[in-house]
Amino acid sequence: MLQVAVVGSGPSGVYAAQSLVQQDRVPDVRVDVLDRLPCPYGLVRYGVAPDHEKIKSLQNNLRAVLEHERVRFLGGVEIGPETLPPARLLGLYHAVVYCVGAAADRRLGVPGEELPGSHSATEFVSWYSAHPDALPAGFAPDGFIRGVESTLVIGVGNVAVDVARILARGVAELLPTDMPDAALGVLAGSRVREVHMVGRRGPSQARFTTKELRELGSLPETEVVVDPAELALDPAYLDPSGLPAASRRNVEVLRGWAERPPSGLARRIRLRFFLRPVALTAGVSGRVAGARFERTLPDGRGGVTGAGRYEDIPAQLVLRSVGYRGVPLAGLPFDPDRGTVPHAAGRVLREGAPSAGEYVAGWIKRGPTGVIGANRPCAKETVASLLDDAPGLLRRELPGDPLAGLRAAGLRPVEWPGWLAIERAEAELGRSLGRGVVKIPDWEGLRGAAARATPG
Repeated sequence: MLQVAVVGSGPSGVYAAQSLVQQDRVPDVRVDVLDRLPCPYGLVRYGVAPDHEKIKSLQNNLRAVLEHERVRFLGGVEIGPETLPPARLLGLYHAVVYCVGAAADRRLGVPGEELPGSHSATEFVSWYSAHPDALPAGFAPDGFIRGVESTLVIGVGNVAVDVARILARGVAELLPTDMPDAALGVLAGSRVREVHMVGRRGPSQARFTTKELRELGSLPETEVVVDPAELALDPAYLDPSGLPAASRRNVEVLRGWAERPPSGLARRIRLRFFLRPVALTAGVSGRVAGARFERTLPDGRGGVTGAGRYEDIPAQLVLRSVGYRGVPLAGLPFDPDRGTVPHAAGRVLREGAPSAGEYVAGWIKRGPTGVIGANRPCAKETVASLLDDAPGLLRRELPGDPLAGLRAAGLRPVEWPGWLAIERAEAELGRSLGRGVVKIPDWEGLRGAAARATPG
């Protein structure tokens, strides 16, 4: 029997597990999917916006894999020097596949970035998505938007669009979602009336998808404002026929908004282009009061160059959404320039040579690129390498059931019945609030719910 641990229960980890149990090259494979959190699904649970029910329904597909008879979910298992080092984990399994994603946000690298009121978009997403690590000690639940009327989102990708949309949505539209009740209450009392979303390049190079972009134009009592002069700075704007289809559709949507007369609605989302942040500015209270931008112009090579002209945009909340970066996992090699684990077709490389039994998939393998579906072929490539290595891996005798080894290391994994107990608790919480399912946002609540699991 080939025993494999997959570290991470998001899409890349679950797709790796699926590839392992659905192949027929090695007849008997058992997979334990480990996660630091007591809940599965990774970014699908904690990164997809709560009002995107269709994408969140992907959990049903991931669930089917985790309920496979040869797959076991073990939550609450943290890999690290203080808990379970990679070398000790590998001693319990024939192979370990790390699918830990890219947990760090890229920085702007400008003065004032550390001011109160300046955050990563991911921190904001984690808060309204009920991630148990969302709020640092001492941070008030309404700390993001208390006293905020104008918000600045730096970045023009799908996460930036999600954040802008949630800030502009009314409570009636968020009530049916699984957003935690505290976050819903804070957003219900929001005074935000203006959201600026700013990119340093032009509309033809923006990273958002057209479907996400169009959603901004369908928000009740919200108008989308686009400056036609900024769009015209993009050489591809006047004739987008040579652009990829997705970029061409984006330009068409933006052109429609730019040509529309002002509506005077209660909230505005302003899409800005060709502006590069150079500093965040402070107000009299010491909190962030906005940002200074330099106008940029296309350089003819796909990039931009500074024009030497500057503009200040006032905002009481600044959220950066300029990409992600992998972080080192103690005990594994790491390439700091790429933010990934060195590998060859998914095999972890130590000092240039494959490390027997260690593999990577997902963003920690290829970097933070691609949509959710891109994780499937990535995982398949890694699993193919693992299966090629299986005859050699099987020569190593294991000490017994890995679960016993995890418990001997002092860990108390949350098994599938524990996760089902969390699901029941979240459904009960929603009913008590007159809502649908409502996510539990804190470690104590999640652990308490898991502890009420029916033995299975």
